[in-house]
Formats: sequence, structure tokens, C-alpha cells
Amino acid sequence: MKQFDIPSIFRSPIISKVKAFRKSQDPRKKDFSPTMLDFGNVQLYIARHFGFCYGVENAIEIAYRAVEENKGKRIFLLSQMIHNPTVNEDLSRYGIEFIQDTSGKQLISWEELNSNDVVIIPAFGTTLEIEQILKDRGVSTEKYNTTCPFVEKVWNKAEKLGTENHTLVIHGKYNHEETRATFSHTAVSSEAVIIKNMEEAVFLAKCITGEVSREAFYTYFKGKHTPNFDPEIHLSKIGVINQTTMLASETQEIAGYLKKVTEEFAEHSKISKTFADTRDTLCYATNDNQSAVEALMNESLDFAVVVGGYNSSNTAHLVELLEQRCPTYFIKDETEILNTEAIRSFNIHMHEVETIENWMKGGKIGITSGASCPDSIIDTIISKLLELTGSEKSIDEVISRLG
Repeated sequence: MKQFDIPSIFRSPIISKVKAFRKSQDPRKKDFSPTMLDFGNVQLYIARHFGFCYGVENAIEIAYRAVEENKGKRIFLLSQMIHNPTVNEDLSRYGIEFIQDTSGKQLISWEELNSNDVVIIPAFGTTLEIEQILKDRGVSTEKYNTTCPFVEKVWNKAEKLGTENHTLVIHGKYNHEETRATFSHTAVSSEAVIIKNMEEAVFLAKCITGEVSREAFYTYFKGKHTPNFDPEIHLSKIGVINQTTMLASETQEIAGYLKKVTEEFAEHSKISKTFADTRDTLCYATNDNQSAVEALMNESLDFAVVVGGYNSSNTAHLVELLEQRCPTYFIKDETEILNTEAIRSFNIHMHEVETIENWMKGGKIGITSGASCPDSIIDTIISKLLELTGSEKSIDEVISRLG
């Protein structure tokens, strides 16, 4: 796989050695079990896959190249390039400004941009409508477009299915920039509807079988379907595509459910309804990270620490999985670990940071992070945990035994 040139502040002396060891032992990534680092009184279980993925490293390389190549020019990011505060704060330090926030709220007016400005497209991509606005302002975006290749892969699949008259069911969060971009690109070649979870999939299934009316569809999915969508016509051929913000296993469950409903209804009614195989739209990094967490859950952990930006959906899903098995703390960096008695953790259900006391119980600790979290942050967290627990062995000693 391609090696990217990213700033040294994001590199990691500790985790890089762990990942290199696992890669040498398991080059084809068949073993999702965690790496156990034994410090005597403390055992750290490091997830098999986590941290910067291909798309994120690609985006970071392009963004910092834009800074280097355009000294003296104004440089803008459409939105947060990735959902990690460390990366975005460092880009801001170089003078990069954000045009929108992650929900699409305008922070800088389009009218302020001109042909001399540099605009970076974030890793989640953007809508065709925004691309046209920038083109009308004379702003070129081709050179510094950091859209993840795996996001574009979904768009390409949607385009292909559209030519075959399939309707796309997008499993994603409607207000997320990735979903907005996918919806925009998909709508050019096919009809599309966005669903968030299995509950909405069940309702859509009733639309497929005709159990609910066309009017009920429009009310339920208001603002979440293409303008000319007719459920009585456009649900005869469908395919489900995944957004990286969602649990891959949930996408597969939804796809399996809708496939079963579609085929059973078609057979019973003697009508033509088909379902497209879209498993190849699953993002490998999202899938691998979630599979690694599921393997981590097989260990008898006393607690787990998940690291990443609090507005990162893929990181929140890792928390959602782990907290089913053990106390799980979602932190952005080592500063949230106050001491052995208290930690600040983001509550994914209440959407707020809360201080949790008496949190450090036991010495079997699981560690992972989202796909937009630098490994260097994991290094500092490991060091902080070992300092607080008074580990019996040094990092160098334990890492050297990996070979």
C-alpha cells in the first residue's frame, strides 16, 4: 500500500512498532485479535486495527502540500477535513480557515472567495452543488481534492446501479457531510432515499410491499429522498450502500433484511423486484476497525479507552460496541485523564463530556481509536496510563520483546 508523507507530529514511536510487528506476523490481516502488552501489574490490549486509514493519510498529505505550495495565499477547507481536533487545530495554525462547520452551517460567505484562493475538499467529499458554486467563483478544486477513494468508490457504484435503474438506499446520517455528498452524486444517475437504522428500514420494507401509502412514505422520509421519487415505481429494484459513519454490520443487517423482504414479496406477488449486491461498497477501514473492536470485546477487560474526535461517528460506533462489554471511556487525548480518580469522557448518548470518578478499576485495559486519530496521541495516552498505574516494566522493555 502507498506510503504517505504526513507531518512527524502525527507519527508514533510506540504504536508504529506494535503495528509493524503485527503486520510482519499477519500480513494478510486474517487475525483480528488484539496485541497484549504486559507491564506486570498492567496489561494493555491494543486493537489490531485503528488510527489513520488510507483516506485520512491521503487527505493529510494533500492538505499540508497545499500549505507548502501556496505560501502567501488564502487557504480554505470546505469543512473539517477529518473529525479530529488535533489535526484540524494544527491546520488552523497554518492559517487554514473553514468555510462551513460539519453540519453545513456557513462560516465564511461564498461571496468572499475569489480565483486566487485555494480551497481544499475534505476527505468526506462534497456535493455537486458546492462544486458548482466554487466553479462559478473561479475557484479550482481539482488539485487539492482530498476525497477518500473509498468514498468515491461508493459514488461510482451508485452511478453504475443507476444506469441499471436501481434505486439506492443510503445507510447514513442525513445531516452528515459524507451522506450529503453521496446523496448529491447519487441523485444525478438514480433515485435515492436515506435511512438511518433498522427501524427506518422496516418502514421502507412496508413501502416496498405496499403496506403503507405513497403519502406515508413522503411524510416519513421528508427531505431524505430525491425529488421525483415514487415509492410505487422506484422500489422495484434497490441496492443498499454504506456510509463510513455507520456500523458496517448494521448496513449488512439492513441489506440482508431488505433483500429478504424484496425477494419474498416478489415471489409471493409474482412480480419483478430485484436486489443488487453492494457489499463491495463497505469501507475496508471502517470494517476492519469494527471487527478489531469485536475481537477486543472477547477479552476480559476491566475497562477500555477509545480515542478520537467527539464528532467522529466511526469512533462513536467503537464506543457503542465496547460499552456493551465493559466500562468504556471516550477521550480526545491524554489531557482528559485527570488522575487515577477521575477522567473526562464523552457520553455518546447525552452528547456531552462528563467527569467520571473512581474510573481506573483493574489492570486489563483495552485501547483503540477512530480512523481519524493520530497514533502519536495513543502513545501519549499509553505513557499516561503507565505513569498513573506505576507499571512494573518500561515501555522500551515490553516493546523490544515484540521482536
